[in-house]
Amino acid sequence: MEVCCIPAVPFPPASLRYRLHPVLENWSIGRPTKRRCFFAASAGLRHLPKGNHLETQKRMFILGMGFVGEFVAQDLMNQGWAVSGTCTSVAKKEKLDKLGFNVHLFDANEPELEVLNILNQHTHLLVSIPPCLHIGDPMLQHAEVLRRKLNNDCLQWLCYLSTTGIYGDCGGAWVDETYPPNPPNELAKLRLAAEGGWLSLGDDLGVAAHVFRLGGIYGPGRSAIDTIIKGESLSNSQRVRSFKKYTSRVHVADICNALNESIHKPSPGRIYNIVDDDPAPRTEVFSFARKLIGETWMKEVDTNESFSGERSLRGEKRVVNARMKKELGVRLFHPSYRSGLQSISDQVHHYPPSPSPSPSPSWEESLSDV
Repeated sequence: MEVCCIPAVPFPPASLRYRLHPVLENWSIGRPTKRRCFFAASAGLRHLPKGNHLETQKRMFILGMGFVGEFVAQDLMNQGWAVSGTCTSVAKKEKLDKLGFNVHLFDANEPELEVLNILNQHTHLLVSIPPCLHIGDPMLQHAEVLRRKLNNDCLQWLCYLSTTGIYGDCGGAWVDETYPPNPPNELAKLRLAAEGGWLSLGDDLGVAAHVFRLGGIYGPGRSAIDTIIKGESLSNSQRVRSFKKYTSRVHVADICNALNESIHKPSPGRIYNIVDDDPAPRTEVFSFARKLIGETWMKEVDTNESFSGERSLRGEKRVVNARMKKELGVRLFHPSYRSGLQSISDQVHHYPPSPSPSPSPSWEESLSDV
């Protein structure tokens, strides 16, 4: 996911520039939101026959095509969707263009009218942009513009990607979506505020809006296996998390899995924890990754854990995914890190990753990395 480099500006003392929206628990699950949409040729989208509802279901716009956004885009394109989106660097745009996506350079602090005009021609919207200190959600600064642009009976579904980090210190308790959030820092507070802002926008537009609270995100190219083989050093935040007894995580393929189910079973105003079944400690995950590397590549790796420090339950939680399974019907591809890491090992064992510089930290790494 792309990190927005936006100059700091004063943040209103009310702390939330957009109102927090209540979790709409009393809304009927799967409220109908069928709409029709016609696409402008100037945006590179062909006109659709009137009443061709199936076609209008298949146009996704992804705000922030980072690690998760790119993976989701590829998954949807493989299903026949037309996918467009945004990124913040020329290099990333060139990469995504080569993969066949319609990608736009975009500064969320100063959104261009042309990009918003293209956005409003899509039936589905995935928001994967992080909040910025002193600003909050950069897109929701322009909530009124978004309301005007998206109020065209085209958008049917939107989802905001958040983090389980908003729950804060739970003392190791099992935490579901009804657990009162207790954001531990300013960014987590802004993340919680953004959840409310996007739910409110969806409510105003009559759109099935959702929030996905993601656990620690991993997948091909970004996992304990990749970290070990590339010889990457742990960041300070990763070292801090290394001392934790519990870490809830999710394979990126299961994020796509949950998104696909949500698209087919929209639940307006609903919040879902998107995590696997096994909130295991990071040390355990890295031990298993070293075992896989040794078995797969017969490569000797340092078996001494590089983690040290006193364990504490402070700030820890075990996140519950029961609502995701019950309401969306999600069957996890990778219910544990063991399955997830085994799949990554199977995919790359012929061509193990070569050492390369670590990428710049993203919002996923700063809030919910594994």
